[in-house]
Amino acid sequence: MRYLAISFLLADFVFVHGSLLTASRARQEPMFRSRSSELVVLPVTVTDKDGRLIAGLPREHFSVFDEGRPQDITAFSSQDIPVSIALVIDDSGSMGQKLGEVVAASLAFARWSHPDDELIVIEFNDTVRDALNGRHLAAADLPELQTALRSLKPDGQTALYDALMDGMSHLDEAAHSRRILVAVSDGGDNASRATLDDVLERARRSNVTMYTIGLFDNSSHDSNRGVLMRLAEATGGERFLPKSPGPLLTACERIAREIRNSYMVGYEPPERDGRFHHLRVELNGTGRKELKVKTRPGYMAAEK
Repeated sequence: MRYLAISFLLADFVFVHGSLLTASRARQEPMFRSRSSELVVLPVTVTDKDGRLIAGLPREHFSVFDEGRPQDITAFSSQDIPVSIALVIDDSGSMGQKLGEVVAASLAFARWSHPDDELIVIEFNDTVRDALNGRHLAAADLPELQTALRSLKPDGQTALYDALMDGMSHLDEAAHSRRILVAVSDGGDNASRATLDDVLERARRSNVTMYTIGLFDNSSHDSNRGVLMRLAEATGGERFLPKSPGPLLTACERIAREIRNSYMVGYEPPERDGRFHHLRVELNGTGRKELKVKTRPGYMAAEK
C-alpha cells in the first residue's frame, strides 16, 4: 500500500497516537469515519515576535490551505507525545576540537526531550555508520547514549549527503509516526555519492523534519551554510549557526522544546495525483497579529 509522503494510516492514529484524534465536543467520540483513510499530518509551531513558542491554542484558530484551497481539519493535537529522532553527527577529521562539545550538547538534547522519544545515532566521515549498531534507544537511556557518543573518533572527510539519506532510511523504520532528523556538521560535503538534489527529493517524499546545526570557523572555506538552510526550510525545520559551546547548547534546547511544543494538524488529501502540493497554515481569531506559523512547505501526494 502506498502512503502519502507525509501521511499516516488512520489505524496508526487509533492504536498508536490516539491523542491525535479530535473528539466531538457534543458526543466526545472520534470524528473519523473510515479506517482506511489516509491523512496529511503537519507538525506546526507557533511563535511570537520574540521567537517564544506559543502553546495552548485550540483547533479553531488554525486554517490549512492545500494548493491555496482551504481544507477541513479532521485531526488535531497539542499534546507532548513521543517522536523518533535521528541524530546525524559529523565526526570527520575537522571535528576533532569540537566533538566533545557536540557530545555534551547531544546528551543535553536527550535530557530536554520526551523520555520516551526514540533515538537513532548516525555518525559520518568518509563513510556512514550506525553508532548504535542497529539499536534504538529511548531518550531516557542516557548512559547507553553517552557510551555511543563517546566512541566517536574524528577522522577523514565529510559525506554529509550520504549520512542524511541514511538517516531518513533509518527513520522509515522508526517506531513513532512523527520523525525528526538533527544534523550536526562543520563543513560542506566532499565525500558523498548522493547529491544535494537527491537529499531534497528524498526529503520531499518524506515526513521527516530536519534541524541543522552548522559549526563553522570564520576561516572555513568548506562550509555549507546555504545548504543547511535549504534542508531546514524544505522540511519545516530550522538552521542554527552557534559559534561557541553556549549557543550550541541553546540551539539543542530550542530544538527539543520546539519538538515538544508543536501542534499536529491533519486533513484528508484532496487529490492523489502524484504531484507536489504546496501547503500553508494560517492563524485566525487569536487577536495577535504578530504570531508566526511554521510548518513544512508541502508534500508529495500518492498516485491512485
